[in-house]
Amino acid sequence: MADDDLRVPLDALPVHDPFVLPVAHDGTYRLYQGVAGDPAGVEVRHSRDLRTWSAPRRVFSVPDGAWADPTCSPWAPEVHEWRGRYHLMTTLHQPATALPLVRQGGTEFRLQSADARWRLDPAARGTVVAVADDPDGPFALVDPTGPVPPADFMTLDGTLVTDRDGDPWMVYAHEWVQLLDGTVEAVPLQPDLSRAAGAPVHLFRGSEASWQSERTPGATALAPYVTDGPQLRRLPGGALACLWSSYRAQGAEYVQTWALSRSGDLTGPWEQREVLVGGDAGHGMLFDTFDGRTALVLHRGMGSPTVRAEFHEVHLTPEEVAVRPWEW
Repeated sequence: MADDDLRVPLDALPVHDPFVLPVAHDGTYRLYQGVAGDPAGVEVRHSRDLRTWSAPRRVFSVPDGAWADPTCSPWAPEVHEWRGRYHLMTTLHQPATALPLVRQGGTEFRLQSADARWRLDPAARGTVVAVADDPDGPFALVDPTGPVPPADFMTLDGTLVTDRDGDPWMVYAHEWVQLLDGTVEAVPLQPDLSRAAGAPVHLFRGSEASWQSERTPGATALAPYVTDGPQLRRLPGGALACLWSSYRAQGAEYVQTWALSRSGDLTGPWEQREVLVGGDAGHGMLFDTFDGRTALVLHRGMGSPTVRAEFHEVHLTPEEVAVRPWEW
């Protein structure tokens, strides 16, 4: 890729669920994004400075004959290098496959959006794995028959993490639409990341967020507790941080928050920490820049025409994730 191919400034680029992969062998950052179409898929853009990005290039398309609807845009694509190959994890959808409605005790719930324009019935959704020999693809879906988490779970935003023994896991969010109180869960993976290697384990619930006590549900409405965008990072000394996002202020403000496993174990126990970035910003991930900084990239303005990626510098200590202004 030549430098003169870089032509889209960051502030002009709509971005949801940003994931940046630094590729050392060519000194270039990759930004992956889900795109609509028939078929829908995933595109990548390149940058050398994080400020200006290349035109997009398609690296994955939802294949015909798979369990997912090929016209539904993938969510939250991310790419990880693992054992010499590149693995794309992204969330696919099949709205035509209904899942059981939410039940608590003998009560069955039908959820709808706050403005009552549509119902939020559970339907098939989950993260898949596709593989390629190059971070620019093309990526081939490993298992066309279903997602990695259980197919009867409505899940999203799967990401790769290794435990203390170096074994791979997928950590994902389990939708509040199916649970009311969304969760973050983990499932062990086969060594080649092709499929689950065991049963899921529970990590924590959305209602456990330290700041959720600010929220008081209305008399006629349940307060949904959203879990979104888990991303994990080992801290200096071995503790494990989990970035995740949710809503506060009666669902009106999307925020970037985090949790800490002081033991360093994926199974916790997890201690919920403060909001890192608020004001309708979240779904962040951490990466190390080529100039030696740790960056948090997230999006601000979700669902709006002005949604954009936003960078923050991060300082990591054995027990803290401290966010600072980004200096270009």
